[in-house]
Amino acid sequence: GGSPAGVPRRPLRTAAPLRSDFFRELGQTLERMAQTLRDQLPASGRGERGWVPPGTHPDPRPPEEADVVVVGGGVVGWSVAYWLKMLEGRRRHGMRVLVVERDPMYSRASTVLSAGGIRQQFSLRENIQMSRFSASFLRDINKYLGVPNEPPIDIQFQPSGYLFLASPQNAAALEATVQLQRDEGAQVTLLSPTQLKEKFPWINTEGVAVASLGLEDEGWFDPWTLLNAFRRKATSLGVQSCSGEVRAPWSACDPLAPVTPPSVPSQVYMPDSLEYQPVACAIVVNAAGAWAGKLLEAEGLPRGLCRPPLPIQPRKRYVFTWHCPNGPGLSCPFLIDTSGAYFRRDGSGGNYLGGMSPPEVSPWGPLRSSTPLFLIRHLQFILSQEEEPDPSDLSVDHDYFQEQVWPRLARRVPAFESLRVRSSWAGYYDYNTFDQNGVLGPHPRLENLFSAAGFSGHGLQHAPAAGRAVAELVVRGRYESLDLRRLGWDRLLDGEPLQEHGVV
Repeated sequence: GGSPAGVPRRPLRTAAPLRSDFFRELGQTLERMAQTLRDQLPASGRGERGWVPPGTHPDPRPPEEADVVVVGGGVVGWSVAYWLKMLEGRRRHGMRVLVVERDPMYSRASTVLSAGGIRQQFSLRENIQMSRFSASFLRDINKYLGVPNEPPIDIQFQPSGYLFLASPQNAAALEATVQLQRDEGAQVTLLSPTQLKEKFPWINTEGVAVASLGLEDEGWFDPWTLLNAFRRKATSLGVQSCSGEVRAPWSACDPLAPVTPPSVPSQVYMPDSLEYQPVACAIVVNAAGAWAGKLLEAEGLPRGLCRPPLPIQPRKRYVFTWHCPNGPGLSCPFLIDTSGAYFRRDGSGGNYLGGMSPPEVSPWGPLRSSTPLFLIRHLQFILSQEEEPDPSDLSVDHDYFQEQVWPRLARRVPAFESLRVRSSWAGYYDYNTFDQNGVLGPHPRLENLFSAAGFSGHGLQHAPAAGRAVAELVVRGRYESLDLRRLGWDRLLDGEPLQEHGVV
């Protein structure tokens, strides 16, 4: 992570000349802020109780009964709730769905703190298929999530392909991955270093053997708008929601027998209180994101039912924004460097957004091939913890950009030798320490518990597909749109991870 040759130790802090684009972007930003505030205000009329956090019912207490309790009101949880109501059909007595969110202000929510990207370029077939489904969903979002008598949904999609750069050591793997993506219908092209330089003259191609560029259905959009669209549509379909935290969602039972009670009490604790409301339900969907693993550690739950554990933990990731008047400009894609650093354009006024995940530390080399896989994974997790930022809060380590991210950016894009950092924030990945892929479907022992978590950074873009898949399992008992059985719990039981090379 040292500074590149010929690059100053710190980015230049001199003020950049203002452009007319700045005022246009400022106006757009203020309009988005105003829309967010309008989304959070209650409708006028009798019975108004004052300000109500987004996604919550005016009555702070949850109902005493529900058919399905969805734990987590992020974009995945609301997608599950939406698809449950859509798939049940028009029945006289519809399914009672309750979404419980412990952070109604979404101040720590992974959804709204993400970079907002969507891509087709994954190396796992299921991830490619979910991306294809989600791209189609977002293209026709008003057909799915439009609410009568409300303005059309505009997720502010910016079409711009992802650009993956591969070193000579990883060139063959990238080429094989692109072939898989093409087999699944994704439009992706390979570029040689010469072609890369011709298309993007601002790139330093040193150390790049080949690159892949998405030609359609890739780019970025506004995460809050998608979350709010799912919430509004699901609410219009009859989904209820409340603020609170679900604890001990299952009654004590024989740890040697499957759990299939017709009704189990979920304890929903009120915000900042020891008071709780029991909610009798038939099914619990764990869409708690970064805290999905902790839901299976509830007191009173027999330890035998926690095997295998759900290997999902919160991992803090930084996002930085900077200004560079001589940067790549409008031709800038969502670039993933060979070093792991990434960035994309943020508007059209010379602003950019990016960051980098800490490198994975692998113990594969010094261990014998006979070493059990679960031990290898455990050691890998312990070693990687040394590189991970403390997830206890969302503070930002600004030295991380100066010492780790910026040198890599400046090496790849010489114009970034001179940039001005503007802002930063931190968000959580619901990081699956086993194989960085989502865990979908019913628990092997708790048959009334379904999981939809562990996406490790690609939950936002896969939420439409993952929500429908889990809802299909609940309503129909089988996958119908996509076959995602390999993303179930069996791989955790068997110790067989699914390898995904496209984790950013």
